[in-house]
Order: sequence, then C-alpha cells, then structure tokens
Amino acid sequence: MNGILPLWKEKGMTSHDCVFKLRKILRTKKVGHTGTLDPEVEGVLPICIGKATKVASYVTDAGKEYIAKVSIGRSTETEDAQGETVTSDNSYKEFTRAQIMEALHKLTGEITQIPPMYSAVKVKGKRLYEYARKGIEVERPERKVQIHQIELLDEEENFAGEQVTFSIRVSCGKGTYIRTLAVQIGELLGYPAHMEKLVRTASGNFRQAECKTLAEVAEFMEAEIVDSILLPIENVLTDFPKVEIDTSDIEHIKNGQVLPAHPLLNDYPSIIMTYEKKIWAIYQNHPTKPGLMKPEKMLLPNE
Repeated sequence: MNGILPLWKEKGMTSHDCVFKLRKILRTKKVGHTGTLDPEVEGVLPICIGKATKVASYVTDAGKEYIAKVSIGRSTETEDAQGETVTSDNSYKEFTRAQIMEALHKLTGEITQIPPMYSAVKVKGKRLYEYARKGIEVERPERKVQIHQIELLDEEENFAGEQVTFSIRVSCGKGTYIRTLAVQIGELLGYPAHMEKLVRTASGNFRQAECKTLAEVAEFMEAEIVDSILLPIENVLTDFPKVEIDTSDIEHIKNGQVLPAHPLLNDYPSIIMTYEKKIWAIYQNHPTKPGLMKPEKMLLPNE
C-alpha cells in the first residue's frame, strides 16, 4: 500500500493520534504525517503511506492555507483561545475596514515572527512548550516566514465592540504561526489579540474537498477499496521537473550512483528521474563534488 491519503483531521486529536489510528485501520506500520496540527485545529493533514513516507518532507515544506478568526481585546499565554489571559482590554473599540486591510497588507510578504512559548520549536534541545509548562521563559529565535496573501472574509465596513472579531484567509509558507499572526494584527491595531479559531483548508496540493475522515477511511478499508482514495506520490512532486532516464543510466540510477549533473539543476533544487512514467529517484546537486549530482531519495517502483 503506497500513496498519499488526504486526511481531514478532526478537533480534539493530535497529528500523532491520527497516525496511530490509521496504522490500525490500514493494518500497516508505514504511516507518517506531514506536519503537526494543534489538537484544537481541524483541517487538511496529508498522510504518507508506504513508500510515500519518503516524500513526507516535501509536503511539510509546501505552502499552507488557513481560515482563522482573529479576536481583538485579549491576549493569552498560548496565543489562542485555550490559553490563560495575559492582557485584557474591554474598552469600546472601532475599526474601519480600511484600517484592518492596512494591517493585513503590512503583514503580507516576508515577515518576522517569534514562535510562541507553547510551540514545538526546539531551544537548547528542548521544545518550547516544555519550558512553558514549567513556567520558564526562554529567549526565542526570530524566524523569517512568507505570507503570500491575507484576505479579509467579513464584508462589514466597520467593526466595533469591546471584543472585535473578524475572519481571514491566509496563504503562507512553511513555519508560519497563524496564532502569532493574529497577535501581530492586534499589535498593528493597537490592542491585545489572540486567534479564536483555526481551520487548515489546504496543504500543498491537497485541499479540503478531497479529504476523508478517519471514519470514512475505515469504511473504504472495510469495503476493500481504500486504494481508490490514495493519491500518487507524483501529486507531491509537482514543483520539480521530470527527466526520463536514458537506458544507459538505468543500472546506475537503480544502484543510487552519483552521475554528471543535469543542466536543469542550474534552475531547480531537485529533479525527478522517471522511467516509463514511473518515479525512480529524486536527484540534487552533489554538495561537495561540483558538476555531479547524487540521489536525494530513491523511489524505485518495485521497492
């Protein structure tokens, strides 16, 4: 059993919970997720099965899309609705649509974020949430992230009240914390803020419409048609050019040998080597031998 399962992760479950349950449903140990989603977040979680686990990192590194509800007036320890209140401002607030749009515009493009204390980022060998649970505050490294687009989904022209909420759709690169983005929006508007709700609607090429729940996967497995909902590995590797293997190189590539670098590696970080339309390997420039390329992943059809 090989392929990508676009799973709809339901609220209340960790990504690891999903993998554990799928191993039982699919009766295979070779199951891996493609980046964690917090338990309170539902959404698209592509699952790699069998040989597809070798390309999980490509899904993890791909762009994501979210719909989030931003709440202005209260900040929390976790930057989401589940955390204890840090700062609260119950004064009457009023924002025009133009003011909110200006804040969203300022946070589009390459921005700097500081990961929240309640996150899985490692500092000195420990996850930040391990420090946070002990009440220890540590210095967190800044990171650059890419925000491709932020769309204000509400149609109102004015937003007012003691607690102001509005929904946004965010298209972003890897490593972006949407709850931190909500806090940053609040900062630009001059008030404490947190992320009230979050749904991931896309991960790489996988979107909500093609996802299945755990219960649905179990039904497909029981009907012995689970292969019909597994997507090919090729669906993950659309950003890289494909190069058909010359018959003289078949044995070299089958054995994972170093080869003369292909000209396409001047423009792309990796190339996909195919034979009779089947992926055999992913090659990249050799890190220490100029003019040569080496296999990054081996995906031979009969493995």
